[in-house]
Amino acid sequence: MTIRIANAPVSWGIYEFEGSAQKFAYTQVLDEIVESGYTGIELGPWGFLPTEPDALRVELEPRGLKLLSSFVPVKLVDRAAHEAGEKHAMQVGKLLAALGAPFIVLADDNGSVPELVAQAGQRSGSKLTAEEWDVFAEGVNRIARKIHDELGLKIVFHHHCGGYVETPEESRQLLARADQDLVGLCLDTGHWHYGGGDAVECIREFGERVRYLHLKDCSATIAAQCRQQKLNYFQATAAGVFCELGDGEVDFPTVIAEMEKLGYDGWAIVEQDVLTEDLQAPKRSAQRNREYLRGLGL
Repeated sequence: MTIRIANAPVSWGIYEFEGSAQKFAYTQVLDEIVESGYTGIELGPWGFLPTEPDALRVELEPRGLKLLSSFVPVKLVDRAAHEAGEKHAMQVGKLLAALGAPFIVLADDNGSVPELVAQAGQRSGSKLTAEEWDVFAEGVNRIARKIHDELGLKIVFHHHCGGYVETPEESRQLLARADQDLVGLCLDTGHWHYGGGDAVECIREFGERVRYLHLKDCSATIAAQCRQQKLNYFQATAAGVFCELGDGEVDFPTVIAEMEKLGYDGWAIVEQDVLTEDLQAPKRSAQRNREYLRGLGL
């Protein structure tokens, strides 16, 4: 069993959120990912990296980087948005398939509902009714079937703070309705903890449905302060709730051991969510995170 380690543009503050400023050219991000010791990458927001297969290949192959996936947010609670979401997922998926990437990381349109942004990390249970969950899962299954039938890719769903699938219960509601063969879970260890769960228990509960890993830590101290001060999702991120690996409460050695028990043979994407003006911080964190994982044998 081998877990290979990748990174993503999000670690350089390159977000899908509307209005987020991009402070780095993609060539600098690619170079710094390689210099920090990573061999794989996620695509990042559509248009950040080249979107024509040959142009992207020219950037990745000389750097020894493998394209793995792309994060695709869709307003799944709204049935009227499913068609547009499917079209965008197909657009992204064609690029991924051309470069041999296995997954689309599907997600809710996180950060777009003010109430959910305000309550991120501070709630439990589920915000949606059974009927709303059915619509949500209908969109997930529709996109998953289209992507699989036409491109041969599979979907992993990313729970995420500030969206309708944030808490462990919300992940349960979705996975119970999602096609088991076509839809797995992308476990983001930091978001799972800030959303009220424990990453180790997630793996033990969902087993083989955990098909992809985003490695992120969560500071229990900062999380408690953010909840006490009722900071919203973006404020909590800026406050450092998603700290560097090994500095928070996620038990990464046991996460790795539990994935090994499942026979996981794939990639883990380090994501260091940052909202900072320090242009040197992303590379420093990427290097420290890589060293931490080397210390765990990865």
